[in-house]
Amino acid sequence: MSRIGKKPVTLPSGVTAEIQDQTLKVKGPKGELTLHVHPKVTVAQNGQDLVVSVKNEKVKSERALWGLSRALINNMVSGVTAGFSKTLEINGVGYKAAVTGKKLVMNLGYSHPIEMEIPDGLDVKVEKNVMTVAGIDRQLVGQFAAVVRSQREPEPYKGKGIKYSDEVIRRKAGKVVKAVGGGK
Repeated sequence: MSRIGKKPVTLPSGVTAEIQDQTLKVKGPKGELTLHVHPKVTVAQNGQDLVVSVKNEKVKSERALWGLSRALINNMVSGVTAGFSKTLEINGVGYKAAVTGKKLVMNLGYSHPIEMEIPDGLDVKVEKNVMTVAGIDRQLVGQFAAVVRSQREPEPYKGKGIKYSDEVIRRKAGKVVKAVGGGK
């Protein structure tokens, strides 16, 4: 039995869930999210709880879907109540970013600026060298932050690039210059 899947998802006050066929809609103070549930997974509402179950608990792939579906539903409920955010740091001389309209423009040491379209449902803020990506969809926030980071990943010698604020970059020593008359 799935340890995560068998736990019910409790809906806080102000959050409503609507189940139609294999589609689940969750509405809250920050917005609305929709999930298409796998055909082998069923979602039922008992008062303020959403209970997730599968057709056959003995099949390993269905148990995996059970825990996955419950985690996705829990993320939806957390997203419409509190939201999610990722913080990125830009390190490097001349590296900078700015938001112009619905585009994120970054100068990261290349011969051209990098322009990225900000997806609907996300809010991107840039203050000095700190960029914050926020939204109600956890997957969308994480994916966009990962794509931004991949434009210039941090390098281990000087630490230049874009990194998550809680990420630790293991630094390497550069070339060691031999002392004058150091021998062979």
